[in-house]
Amino acid sequence: MVPRRIGLFGGSFDPVHSAHVMMARAALDELQLDRLFIIPASRSPFKPEQPPALDEDRLAMLEAAFGGLEGCEIDRLELEREGVSYAIDTVRGFTDRFPEAELFYLIGNDHVPTLTQWREAEALAQILTIVVVPRPGEDAIELPTPFRGDCLEVELLDISSSDIRARLRSGETVDHLVPPSVAKILSNKRVYQ
Repeated sequence: MVPRRIGLFGGSFDPVHSAHVMMARAALDELQLDRLFIIPASRSPFKPEQPPALDEDRLAMLEAAFGGLEGCEIDRLELEREGVSYAIDTVRGFTDRFPEAELFYLIGNDHVPTLTQWREAEALAQILTIVVVPRPGEDAIELPTPFRGDCLEVELLDISSSDIRARLRSGETVDHLVPPSVAKILSNKRVYQ
């Protein structure tokens, strides 16, 4: 079956955590997606001074977190392209692969104010529908013109990757913040310690 409704969920996933998995499940259900691609960034244009963990470690954690979730697929496009990861380049890659599909791009509420600063923002707005995921306790922010979109209704756990990294560096447990399979990788490989 050729997917008609495709979700794109990009990010550093440094590391992936339980709220990411909740977002994926909600997106698949609420948006009635045929497929959701999880796309780890090589390097974020908004965090150039903060290189993420090794690609192989992030991929292993993503496979552990999403491997059993039907409809999800890890896509290595941005990692293989290397350098700074720009959404427009990724989205064009998906329009080439799936020219008939409607594309939905998941972003956190905190990224909405920066949308007009994204590379080729006008072109990006024409190609896809933005789906905003508010953080716990926050109201959804209105999308800037010319973007169009909607908001997921899911209530997420209040978890951040930066908090997880800080906890790991200080020797605290993160088992309650990440899927068990990811906790095992973090413990065995000591990714952030």
